[in-house]
Amino acid sequence: MLDISAQLRQRLARVREGGSAASRERHQGRGKLLARERVDQLLDPGSPFLELSPLAAFGMYGEPGDDYAVPSASIITGIGRVQGRLCVIAANDATVKGGTYYPITVKKHLRAQEIARANRLPCIYLVDSGGAFLPMQDEVFPD
Repeated sequence: MLDISAQLRQRLARVREGGSAASRERHQGRGKLLARERVDQLLDPGSPFLELSPLAAFGMYGEPGDDYAVPSASIITGIGRVQGRLCVIAANDATVKGGTYYPITVKKHLRAQEIARANRLPCIYLVDSGGAFLPMQDEVFPD
């Protein structure tokens, strides 16, 4: 049995991959950068990125036993430095169900905006989304 910290590292590594290998390959085949690559290109060179809620949606959707059906809730959020200024960044991951919004995606996105407001940080949105995840569209509204 893995110890807790090894299990956490394993889960974080898996969600950082984003969608399936086929989805990532198709996305890159279209000449597009992956979501984390877009964030990396935006950040000041060598500056860190504090990712928020990378395990959001873990085990919430998909078939039983598929804890990674919607990695990182299909959106990457965090704090990083752009042009010398700390910013909150949100980037949809189009390799995860076309970057569509699940109910937890909305909550994660709003939480990032709340953090930005509370800390007077500008927000940068890197949007590549199919909109609401249609089978759950009736649940995709802020509380």
